[in-house]
Amino acid sequence: MIDNMLLFSLGMPEIVLIALVILLLFGGKKIPEMMKGLGKGVRSFKEGMNDLELDKDQPAKEEKKESEPEKPKD
Repeated sequence: MIDNMLLFSLGMPEIVLIALVILLLFGGKKIPEMMKGLGKGVRSFKEGMNDLELDKDQPAKEEKKESEPEKPKD
């Protein structure tokens, strides 16, 4: 019986081989552009998740404000 963890474990030689294949396929000039695009995608994903968290918390704060009675002004 083959353990699933052993099937997908990557050692240093495998990672180096994958990096060399990627380098050969895309070339040295294209890789920085791809990584830049990947970084922008991850950043926009994180911003979207933060916006979602803020939107989720906002209605609870609005309900709290509505339930508080207004203080009379002097």
